[in-house]
Amino acid sequence: MLAIDRPAATVSTTARWRRRTLARSGLITGAFVVPAVVVRVAGLHTGAVLALLIFGAAVVAASFLLAWAAEAAQVDVSGGLATALLALIAVLPEYAVDLYYAYVSGHNADYTQYAAANMTGSNRLLMGLGWPVVVLVSILVARKSGSEKTTGLTLEPANRVELGFLLIAGVLAFVIPASGQIHFGLGLALLAWFGFYLYKISHGDVEEPDLIGTAAALGDLPDRRRRVAVVGLFLLSGGVILLCAKPFADNLVAAGTELGINRFLLVQWLAPLASEAPEFIIATIFATRGKGTAAIATLISSKVNQWTLLIGSLPIAHLLGGGGLSLHLDSRQVEEVLLTATQTMMGVALILALRFHRAAACTLLGLFVVQFPIFSTQGRLLLCGVYIAVAVVALIINRRQIVATVRAPFFGTAIRHSGHPHHEPQGSAHPQ
Repeated sequence: MLAIDRPAATVSTTARWRRRTLARSGLITGAFVVPAVVVRVAGLHTGAVLALLIFGAAVVAASFLLAWAAEAAQVDVSGGLATALLALIAVLPEYAVDLYYAYVSGHNADYTQYAAANMTGSNRLLMGLGWPVVVLVSILVARKSGSEKTTGLTLEPANRVELGFLLIAGVLAFVIPASGQIHFGLGLALLAWFGFYLYKISHGDVEEPDLIGTAAALGDLPDRRRRVAVVGLFLLSGGVILLCAKPFADNLVAAGTELGINRFLLVQWLAPLASEAPEFIIATIFATRGKGTAAIATLISSKVNQWTLLIGSLPIAHLLGGGGLSLHLDSRQVEEVLLTATQTMMGVALILALRFHRAAACTLLGLFVVQFPIFSTQGRLLLCGVYIAVAVVALIINRRQIVATVRAPFFGTAIRHSGHPHHEPQGSAHPQ
């Protein structure tokens, strides 16, 4: 309904809420962004740990700005090009740091390990923590609402398209640990697969955006003001991320040395956690509001982006930085990629039937937690074996769904996700 058709009291209340929400969000994010911009532009020198906190906080704040803008933009944009642009913009925080490491590795071999660390960490964090937390929260919410027998989430049939893209990309990615490198040719293949994915979702069924919080306040603005605000936030957040990516990445490594913490592990987990925090928080909020199926579908879509666009971009950034056609990995990096690839296959296999059971969520979360005390090659390979064993069992159980899933990217109909949860269908939680 248009604002002019609403009662005056309703319009006044909505306007006050909108102003308060936007002002509060602007002040909070500004408090984290401004110090980083000042330090960066003025060239001030601080300790590595303090600089890490300053620039890391700015990246998180800018990621929230980007998330709100991408959600609000759904009110206006449509079509394949718009969907593609929004998808690329939404992943900027997650990829800026990793592509910087890959670029520097082209002329400084020491940085190769950090490119691999960030890529594997972001992927395992998304599937091992993001997916199960959303499912478990959704089950808890459903049970509190009276569905005592709820044991998981039922995905939409259209979500099989994302699973098909992820399954095929997951199989292709085993070339990396097998060859010990990420070759330029493989990168192009994964980027082409991502391009086909964008084409597929841009021609899929469109869902009306379901906005909350700051994104809803932006979406409620008059058309002209909303569009100006969204474009402004895109430019601002993108500028902050590009401005802070290099010092954040460099000080992340330096802080590890200063604190005596393993730099590989710090890059592997802290950087992805900072950049993916807004996406996780938004998805969890949707799960607490009974929209778990939409939230998990969005995280599945994000996994497709990471396992295609991110990996495919690394050898290109490496080449642009002065390296060769291949991003060569050492034995430790190969083990980490193998862990990530086997986890990916297990995660897909567990939900091939379009049901994300509580047991599957607990398995993903449990194996994600178990990896942290493991420091040996034998331990990591054993964990890979566990992932493969669970994946094989799940594939046998869901064997009737394999062909349909492989065919889905070519013959299925997708639902267009702009990087954030949409309207939730009825009956998302399923009893057992």
